[in-house]
Amino acid sequence: MLRPRGVAALALGLAVLLTAGCGIRIPADPEGTLEAVEGGTLRAGVSPNGDWIRLGDDQPAGTEADALRAFARAHDATVEWTVGSEEALVRGLENGDLDVVAGGLTDETPWTNKAGMTRPYAESTLADGSTVKLVMLVPLGENAFVSELETFLTAEATRKGTAP
Repeated sequence: MLRPRGVAALALGLAVLLTAGCGIRIPADPEGTLEAVEGGTLRAGVSPNGDWIRLGDDQPAGTEADALRAFARAHDATVEWTVGSEEALVRGLENGDLDVVAGGLTDETPWTNKAGMTRPYAESTLADGSTVKLVMLVPLGENAFVSELETFLTAEATRKGTAP
């Protein structure tokens, strides 16, 4: 007769074996954002804000635009830019029209009930001397995508000496 621990260990072992071949990926993207970006298109929404996002002649410029371009390059993707207000861009995330929103957003953004947020990936000192922690917004629940983006942004910020 199996003891309770033995039953639990057997159940865990069976669960691992049964799910190992099922293609389950953790963290997961219910809507497949990371898969769509890899070798495809990163749909980036940007809202002009200081040096983070500036509107250039033909494409957005600035530190966050550069970071999104580099992220796309690292995933063999092109960037499709959408410029708008934060409200319009968050609506785009909710509707599945965008993969990421950038624009000098901080970890105190009011949009967290409508969008996912990366961990703070960089710090910046404002003109008044205060320090803010920068984040980007992503679709709710797209955990594989946000994990990949966070890892990339943190590595870039560490390389540049702006990581929190």
